[in-house]
Amino acid sequence: MRRSQEASYICFHLIVIQENRALRTLGDCRWLRYRLALFAGLMALLARPVVADPVPVRSSQGTFHGFLVVKTLEGKTLASGDLVQIVHGNRVTNRLTFRFRDGSLDDETAVYSQDKVFRLISDHHVQRGPSYPKPLDMRIDVASGQIAYRDKEGKIAEQHLDLPPDTCNGLFLTVLLNLPAGAPPIRLALVAPTEKPQLMHLEISSVGDDPLSIGGRRRKATNYRLHLEPGGIEGIVAPIIGKGPADIHIWVLGGEVPAFVRGEGQLYEGGPIWRIELASPVFPESR
Repeated sequence: MRRSQEASYICFHLIVIQENRALRTLGDCRWLRYRLALFAGLMALLARPVVADPVPVRSSQGTFHGFLVVKTLEGKTLASGDLVQIVHGNRVTNRLTFRFRDGSLDDETAVYSQDKVFRLISDHHVQRGPSYPKPLDMRIDVASGQIAYRDKEGKIAEQHLDLPPDTCNGLFLTVLLNLPAGAPPIRLALVAPTEKPQLMHLEISSVGDDPLSIGGRRRKATNYRLHLEPGGIEGIVAPIIGKGPADIHIWVLGGEVPAFVRGEGQLYEGGPIWRIELASPVFPESR
């Protein structure tokens, strides 16, 4: 650990020297704040573990079919969705598909195991159409660390990343449904679908309970904040210069069998905040 710290200190000072001339244009005060924040961020990374252990199975996942809807924060419906989960032994296949009114598609299939802990096996995420300025087609194989993705020229490229056992692509909801009430924040690994996929970290924490009603009955749902932390020096600099993805919020109804009730966040990098809610079937009025 000491050698790692010394290497990080050296790296920090090299970065400061290299960036000094360019960053001086920010002004002396901003430069000083930048340098102090950069150093504090680096120390924070050294002080905490890079990854967490996989999430323990508290509630085994079963086969189901749920219905969802994507809306703007003003209430305009953009897409309808299906969440289908199929279980074979301890292997689970979870597919979330959103079909937009403008013809766009958001389709993600995650395969994972649930034997004492949840472990992602593979994930395939596709986004295309007018609602998605940058089309996405990314496949992840956790065991091999191989990632296949479509680059900006539309060609299939491959990349290798050493993926930790807590990689959580496609498992956000599964993780949240298995967190005990009052659980401390957890930090998981995530392959971000950036121009070139990169390993980032997702911090999940509870920010309190919010009131809601179901069929006229008043209830409370836990508001979970999902904060994406870019890796490396970018993750230290991004909050300082006001960049980085917006936090995602997901509300879960607690109890013996927790349930998803709402989500808000960006569905793609730099996109608007959209809301995901449960949808109820609507029958035509009888004549």
